[in-house]
Amino acid sequence: MQKKHLSVLIICLALGALFAIVQVGISNGMISGYWVTNLFLMGINIILAASLNLINGFTGEFSLGHAGFMAVGAYAGGVITTNLGLPFPLAIVVGMLAAAVAGVLVGLPTLRLRGDYLAIATLGFGEIVRVVLMNIDYVGGASGLKDIPDVVNWPIIFVSVVLSLLLIKNFVRSSHGRACLAVRENDLAAQMMGVNITYYKVLAFVVGAALAGLAGVLYAHYYTIIQPKEFSFLLTFDVLVMVMVGGLGSLTGSVVGAVLLTTASAFLQAIPELRMVIYALLLIISAIFRPQGLLGEKEVTLRTFQKLGGVFNATSGSKQTQ
Repeated sequence: MQKKHLSVLIICLALGALFAIVQVGISNGMISGYWVTNLFLMGINIILAASLNLINGFTGEFSLGHAGFMAVGAYAGGVITTNLGLPFPLAIVVGMLAAAVAGVLVGLPTLRLRGDYLAIATLGFGEIVRVVLMNIDYVGGASGLKDIPDVVNWPIIFVSVVLSLLLIKNFVRSSHGRACLAVRENDLAAQMMGVNITYYKVLAFVVGAALAGLAGVLYAHYYTIIQPKEFSFLLTFDVLVMVMVGGLGSLTGSVVGAVLLTTASAFLQAIPELRMVIYALLLIISAIFRPQGLLGEKEVTLRTFQKLGGVFNATSGSKQTQ
């Protein structure tokens, strides 16, 4: 128990140090505006990748509708603050609830499908959302929703990312999460053991959709303008690559994938026409040489660093002996 408390303390100290360093860098102008934008986008991408991994990695369903859930959350939150003039915290709640409801409406009829059929159905949902938003004048139509309050800052991004990861971690470790893992491994066997596979598939779908909605709210209130074209299939593809590169079924892998791909995208801004080509190549290379992703289903913990330290010490000792 003491080791567990020590691990929690070290993680809290590390997170506190990370928060303080970035906050000081932003306040003093040590981090340029360009990299502040990419840092905030990295946080949003971490939430998107982790929530998609909950559906695709931990539950074993192949969803391509994450851009649609993000759009629902972004527009719902934007309407709350821009059109109705209500506070930002309410926008977060409404955005997540709207995306969760969309998750239920999509999940119930489509999660009876499998593999490619489910992917096509969820992809269709995302495209329907985009086209519908383009034809609603109340939210700006094709020109988008503008003049959204600029209220998102580093503390809000940081807390949102930490709470989202903590929620997914606790969900996966709970009885609900274990049921989702059982469904992923063998849904027929899980059903024979009394697991309501439809319920748990929809539950994972709803939680993932709600967190995608949160990412949408943060996105809308940082960039202050959103357009339907921003939530196309290419956005889902970006997030899917992050999940695949990091590792399906690994929460740490989602973070690693989001950090790597967001950083790569920042460096590739000068050649945007090649960005998707490079993303596709990364996905192909990952599928060939590391199909399970960089981390597979493993998680990086303090014990991982202890093992690495032991290996390093053993290697150093052998060299000194020689």
